[in-house]
Amino acid sequence: MVTSTRRKRASHDFSKRSFMKAAFYERQGDAVDVLRIGDFPDPLPAPGEVRVKIAFSGLNPSDIKARTGFTGAPMRFPRVIPHQDGSGTIDAVGSGVSEERIGERVWVFKAQTERPFGTAAEYVVLPSCLAVPLGNDASFKTGASIGIPAITAHRCLFADGDLRGGRVLVHGGGGGVGTAAILLAKWAGAWVAATVSNETQADAARNAGADVVIFRHSDDVAQRVLTATGGVGVDRIIDVDIVANVHIDLACLATDGVVTAYSSSRSDATLEIPFRPAMFGGHVFRFVYLYSMSERSIQDAVRDISACISARAYSPTIGQQFPLERIVDAHLAQESGTVVGKILVEIGS
Repeated sequence: MVTSTRRKRASHDFSKRSFMKAAFYERQGDAVDVLRIGDFPDPLPAPGEVRVKIAFSGLNPSDIKARTGFTGAPMRFPRVIPHQDGSGTIDAVGSGVSEERIGERVWVFKAQTERPFGTAAEYVVLPSCLAVPLGNDASFKTGASIGIPAITAHRCLFADGDLRGGRVLVHGGGGGVGTAAILLAKWAGAWVAATVSNETQADAARNAGADVVIFRHSDDVAQRVLTATGGVGVDRIIDVDIVANVHIDLACLATDGVVTAYSSSRSDATLEIPFRPAMFGGHVFRFVYLYSMSERSIQDAVRDISACISARAYSPTIGQQFPLERIVDAHLAQESGTVVGKILVEIGS
C-alpha cells in the first residue's frame, strides 16, 4: 500500500518540465522600469533543499534596496526573482530531506540570500532549514509576514538576555520590525512603550500590545518614558534610526540599558555617541544586521518565534495585498513608506 506521503511524492514527474509565473528583474533601477513578469522552468530541489509552492510573498525594505542598488552593491546574478520572505506548502524535497515534509505548511526566510531566485514566484527552492513549520493555527498571510522582521526583532530584543519583567522602548512601533518587536516582547513578558508618527501607526502598535504609545513629533519622548517608568527608564531600546534618536535614547535608558539599532534612514549615516552619558550609564550599543547574524542566533530566533506563533501571540498587521501581476504597485507601496503593516503579494492559494 502506498502511503499518502508517498502518493504526494509520486505525483511529481521531474522528467517533465513545466513552467511557473514569476516576477524578475535583470538590472537595478526603478520598479516600473525593471520589474517584469515571465515564465520560468519549475525549479527542482537539490540535495538538502525543499520546494515550496508559494501562497504569499512578503516584501521588505531590503528587497527594495537590492533592486535599486541602495548600498552601491552590483547585482550578483544576471536575473533576480526578488523577495526573501514568504509562505506556502512544501510539495517536493531533495535527497537527504525526509519525505514527511511534503505537504507541510511553512514560512520561509532568506529565500533570495546567496541565490538568484526568491519568493515572488509560484515556486521557490531553498535549504530545508529556511522553511519553518507554520502549523495549522496561523494563516499564510501571517506566515509571509514573519521572516526578516521577526528574526531581526528577536535578535534586537533577546541578544542581551531574558526580557521577563523588563521595560522596552520600540522606536517605529508601527513598522514591520517595530510591530514584531512589540509582539515578541509582550509574549516574553515585558512592558513596552512604542513611538509612532501618526494614528494609523498608533493603532498598529496598540494592536500589537504596546502599553504606552508616544507620538514622536508632538510628545516629549524621554519625559513620557520616564514618567511611565517612575523615573527609572527602559532596559532595552529597539531603534529604527539611531542617528536621529541617540540623544533621546540616552535620556530614556535605565542604568546598564542597551540600545540595539537595526536600520538608518541614510546609507552613509555616521553615528556619534556622547561618551560621558553613555559611560556613566553603563550603556551598551548593539547593531543587528540579519544577513550577518550567526546560525545560532537565527536558530534561537526561529525557536522562539515558532513558540510565539504556537501560543497564538503573533498577529502582524497586514498593510496591503497585491496579485503577482501588480508587483510594480507592491514595490511602489513599499517604497512610499506610507503603508502601515506588511505588504504581501498573493501568488497562490
